[in-house]
Amino acid sequence: MKIRMECCGDSMEDEENGKKREAKDTEDQAKASKLGWFWWLLLFVFGALVLVMSVLTILKYFDYLKKVRGPHRPQEIVEKYANALEIAVQFFNVQKSGKLENNRIAWRGDSALQDGSEGNLDLSKGLYDAGDLVKFGFPMAFTATVLSWAILEYGDHMNAVKQLDHAQESLKWITDYLINAHPSPNVLYIQVGDPELDHNCWERPETMSEKRPLTQINTSSPGTEVAAETAAAMASASLVFKKIDSTYSNLLLMHAQQLFTFADTYRGSYSISVPQVQKYYNSTGYGDELLWAGTWLYYATGDRSYLKYVTEINGEPFANWGNPTWFSWDDKHAGLQVLLSRINLFGAKEVSETENLDLQMYRKTAEAVMCGLLPDSPTATSSRTDKGLIWVVQSNSLQHPVASAFLAVLYSDYMLSSGTETLYCSGKSYQPHDLRNFAISQVDYFLGKNPMKMSYLVGYGGNYPLYVHHRGSSIPANADTGCRDGFKWLDSELPNPNVATGALVGGPFLNESYVDSRNNSMQGEPTTYNSALLVGLLSGLVTSSSVVKSYT
Repeated sequence: MKIRMECCGDSMEDEENGKKREAKDTEDQAKASKLGWFWWLLLFVFGALVLVMSVLTILKYFDYLKKVRGPHRPQEIVEKYANALEIAVQFFNVQKSGKLENNRIAWRGDSALQDGSEGNLDLSKGLYDAGDLVKFGFPMAFTATVLSWAILEYGDHMNAVKQLDHAQESLKWITDYLINAHPSPNVLYIQVGDPELDHNCWERPETMSEKRPLTQINTSSPGTEVAAETAAAMASASLVFKKIDSTYSNLLLMHAQQLFTFADTYRGSYSISVPQVQKYYNSTGYGDELLWAGTWLYYATGDRSYLKYVTEINGEPFANWGNPTWFSWDDKHAGLQVLLSRINLFGAKEVSETENLDLQMYRKTAEAVMCGLLPDSPTATSSRTDKGLIWVVQSNSLQHPVASAFLAVLYSDYMLSSGTETLYCSGKSYQPHDLRNFAISQVDYFLGKNPMKMSYLVGYGGNYPLYVHHRGSSIPANADTGCRDGFKWLDSELPNPNVATGALVGGPFLNESYVDSRNNSMQGEPTTYNSALLVGLLSGLVTSSSVVKSYT
């Protein structure tokens, strides 16, 4: 009994202790449950805050993209610019010399097939520079460089609207000519035809009968600016064709390097060596062309010696830092500054401290150029019409607004692609879309949003110039005329029988008037170099996507 009672006493005590433990466990579970819910609530609140912050960041990012990219989604085609680009590209076909291939202009035929024969060269290709029939090497090379630049930056845009092949074909038509015009390292043929003889005739290129003499530069008659511009054309084009035809690309690069060495070693202005060019394409200096060519060779080769050439060695004497200028066939400074800003904005490997400081000076000057273009900038240029068109010179007035707008689109996209949100102009800040909007204002003016309510791009819209100062356009394709009797077509009161599709005419006067007369060459004559700039500008605007970071 004793043992049993002890057993039962222990059992009762154990039961009581068990109940206490159970109660404590229940209490602990309750506390743990409360603590668990607290942590779950805390995690939920934290997660919600993270989600809200993420959403706000994404919305802010999309808001930024909306501002910098404009109202269009990436790769959305802007139809009016696509249509204008398709038309503008055709002017290169209007201007082609030689035996035409895949001719897209019904009233054009083969011409100048014997060009270069007196020097045992084939200089039949290339482009007539404007409304006349001379091949001027300086502006033709600039046309090739700008067209290459446009393709390198906006080739995907061109391809999206089926114009890339046409642009590349036109570029190769020029570079084929330039290769043949450079028969040896220190000789470059810079002109085919005599401007005086040519301007005493009014005839179709297909029926030319007068002599077409050749003009060259060499070691005794140097022409640094034209040799360097041709080097820039070859180097930039070598990048365009690098993945298309590596053999051709390498050939272009070889010529570019030889021409650059020639230009730099035998320094002298072609306006002095060949004084007759002063009336047509006079040069104001060659330092900008040397830097321009050196920059394109750096991009084409990756050779650091070219970067050192345009920064440490020649930046100070030739770059014109701190002095914004207008970009043109004669003055490459503004284009050079934008082109070298590309390196500073995107970053370059192994750039020395001195090179980096010089690149910053190029970028600073490019920013000054951009600030001058923005209409409400504290440093805005006063060189514009009442309606906002950049206007600098009376003859061929559209050359500067189209060039300025092209650079503005490029710099806007450089900012966007590099994540550079702000451009500061004397204390006032701007974003990439402000530069893009400026460019749009200029191109919309060209296309009809102007006091004359006319398009300055021939073939675009329902109201464009009908009396373009252009020989081939003004003479019927079946007319049997020679040098002098063709002037009756210059003086005719009838509109041009052939539409010079894609021609960007000279443009309006400062008072925004335009006189549509065939004899009005300062307003009515188109040029191929303006067309190259326009193709670049339209290609940049045809969609809202930004540029890639590397040319290679």
